[in-house]
Amino acid sequence: MPTHWYNIQADLPEPLPPPKDPPTGPSRLKALPEMLVAECLRQETSTERWIPIPEEILDLYAQAGRPRPLIRARRLEKALKTPAKMYYKAEFYSPTGSHKVNTALAQAWYAKREGYERLATETGAGQWGTALAYAASLVGLKTTVYWVRAVHDWKAERRQFMRLYGAEVHASPSKETKVGRELLKKDPKHPGSLGIAVSEGLEDARGDETAIYCLGSVLSHVLLHQTVIGLETKRQFELLGEYPDVLVSSLGGGSNFGGFTLPFLGDAIHGKELRFVAAQSEAAPNLQGEYRYDFADHAELTPMLKMYTLGHTKEMRPIKGDGLRYHGCAPVLSLLRHLGYIDTVAYPADEKHVFSRARQFIQTEGFLPAPESAYSVACAIDEAEKCKETGEKRTIAFNISGHGFMDMPGYAEVLGL
Repeated sequence: MPTHWYNIQADLPEPLPPPKDPPTGPSRLKALPEMLVAECLRQETSTERWIPIPEEILDLYAQAGRPRPLIRARRLEKALKTPAKMYYKAEFYSPTGSHKVNTALAQAWYAKREGYERLATETGAGQWGTALAYAASLVGLKTTVYWVRAVHDWKAERRQFMRLYGAEVHASPSKETKVGRELLKKDPKHPGSLGIAVSEGLEDARGDETAIYCLGSVLSHVLLHQTVIGLETKRQFELLGEYPDVLVSSLGGGSNFGGFTLPFLGDAIHGKELRFVAAQSEAAPNLQGEYRYDFADHAELTPMLKMYTLGHTKEMRPIKGDGLRYHGCAPVLSLLRHLGYIDTVAYPADEKHVFSRARQFIQTEGFLPAPESAYSVACAIDEAEKCKETGEKRTIAFNISGHGFMDMPGYAEVLGL
């Protein structure tokens, strides 16, 4: 298991554009210490290549099942009749079922050390909210989760899961915040979005000095904590005497994709020939948006970040893989996309193709990926099909960020089960 997180800011071809204040209104930059855990804020701007993981967090990682296996998908390869080798990182082997615990444990531990009593956050698919509730329970903190209504209303089991950890869970937009009440006044059945849920979490935390906000994606410190995924994967390939040609993962805000690929993107920056593909939904193809400064939340409470964005107030069609329905991509990944290191593919929002690929995966490899991870599976299979057409013997690595055990209604609806 890695003992340090990898910070790609030390290796970027050019400096990461800093966050900035909007032309009008109060300073969001000055308010950052009220928004984020102090140690996370320090890590956000650090240019140290390697940041030590505290022993206490390493112990929590071990308890959560790290390191996690890298598995050769031999049965899938055989079914596809592809010359490609396919390996998947099994991030679904975690107490809450996803990669989100990697940063949840770090943020919760730092928050506890800094004297906070409660964490406030957003969640889209529900994986992040569950992970933070889990982490908070281990270190003795309370959690309040604002969950995108379009998902909250059909994932009853995951709601119950969060509450078992002691979390308070609200459908977003909610009546708990000014942001939520204003949106509900306009539309009582507003489906919500990650940007709105972020605004609610921020408003909540800033109104309580015993609370602090924790973000599940987008920011550099979140991706930093997630690099344990890619670092483990690199070491596992070294032990196999192999190295991937293509790395694939789904991308919403970027924590999953970044955690898996950043250690390899560091190699690419230094000349290694690699291909990186971000699998997205046509409902929110943020990497095909504009590369410009935009807010990270709906209510414009955050500083403006230089990123690929669809616009922070854009209304996006709800999908079952709702963790991918976010308007912007992490600034560090956006820069690397802008510089030509990252390719992207956006799949139809009806999700029939990606869920059909997930069915191929479960019928060959025996495991059900989360709806968001189905995009990763679909993209990896599509890449393997290309190898079948060309005869190329490429090694494809993909990350399965979570399991789909609590997502069966979504699969049933899309696939007609």
